[in-house]
Amino acid sequence: MADLKSAFLKVYSQLKSELLEDPAFEFTDDSRLWVDRMLDYNVPGGKLNRGLSVIDSYRLLKEGKELTEDEIFLASALGWCIEWLQAYFLVLDDIMDNSHTRRGHPCWFRVPKVGLIAVNDGVLLRNHICRILKNHFRCKPYYVDLLDLFNEVEFQTASGQMIDLITTIEGEKDLAKYSLSKHRRIVQYKTAYYSFYLPVACALVMSGENLDNHVDVKTILVDMGIYFQVQDDYLDCFGNPETIGKIGTDIEDFKCSWLVVKALEMCNEEQKKLLHENYGKPDPVNVAKVKALYNELNLKGAFEEYESKSYEKLVTSIEAHPSKAVQAVLKSFLGKIYKRQK
Repeated sequence: MADLKSAFLKVYSQLKSELLEDPAFEFTDDSRLWVDRMLDYNVPGGKLNRGLSVIDSYRLLKEGKELTEDEIFLASALGWCIEWLQAYFLVLDDIMDNSHTRRGHPCWFRVPKVGLIAVNDGVLLRNHICRILKNHFRCKPYYVDLLDLFNEVEFQTASGQMIDLITTIEGEKDLAKYSLSKHRRIVQYKTAYYSFYLPVACALVMSGENLDNHVDVKTILVDMGIYFQVQDDYLDCFGNPETIGKIGTDIEDFKCSWLVVKALEMCNEEQKKLLHENYGKPDPVNVAKVKALYNELNLKGAFEEYESKSYEKLVTSIEAHPSKAVQAVLKSFLGKIYKRQK
């Protein structure tokens, strides 16, 4: 895995060099330095799971055949396109949420002298994806399919972000807006398509597959993405901060979390009143009251039941797929997230 990651990072360096010498723009020293620093700050800093998944998935679809250097490079380049997409979303997301830190460092727009220049940097990050695809895939028969795929997933993710933002407008905090179906819609569009479906779709397209023939794969991966987010919501409240690497603030931030929508579904009128009075307040006393209610309702038990049912349903759907190679890809994804603690 370490070798795969270091090889993957080498591809990042090559793609970055190409972008910094893009003939479509006449770079000055200052502008080249700015983009170089902006990319290093925002693109390669995460866990790189989405990007690495493209290579993993492509390898599994090839059913044990040795990949050529060119195939590894192209799968890596597509993986980096997803990491670029993620960076673009996060740079803008942090401005919208007025966040302070990301991956243990100040958000890009909080860095001295950056400020709202970060908005244009986000636009640049999005445009870099098209440049990478043009540089390396323009002569491939599936070039247009890749462009369509990235455009569609970006549209779905931005639309999911919109539902999330308009549901939590400042000054209009209303728990009555929250439901399991609203939670599912936000997660499906904001997270599941680009984090779970996109890496596998890239590998399928590169393998010469028509995505229209794999609607069932999309459905399974979207369900997996929703299950992943429910785990995230659960860990935000009940996970060990040392293990997950952050202190959860979903309660204070009035997030449309699976825990709060499940609680609303389960609680009586008195408990509902308590939730309405305390959810979304920054005071630790209010937060403690919400957590006490979660324990009273045994949301841990409700989550464990949800987890085992989701896992069974996903395994059944995966094993019904006619292709053993596709099954292997889907099982690999599920294996990475089942009963995770971080």
